[in-house]
Amino acid sequence: MQIKGVPQKIMTFFKEVRLETKRVNWPTREETLKHTLNVIIFSVAVAIYLGGLDFIFSVLLNKFVF
Repeated sequence: MQIKGVPQKIMTFFKEVRLETKRVNWPTREETLKHTLNVIIFSVAVAIYLGGLDFIFSVLLNKFVF
């Protein structure tokens, strides 16, 4: 591995990264908020569903096993 060209390659990499981030289609604040709320609502719904199943199976297990 040649060490000679590494600093130049690193600088080129970061310049290209900066150019790519300028081309990204960033979401608006409203879109970000909407998607974040969707994720939170979905996560809470799944947590309630799984918590309900856990509760039901715990009650059934305690009823029939113990």
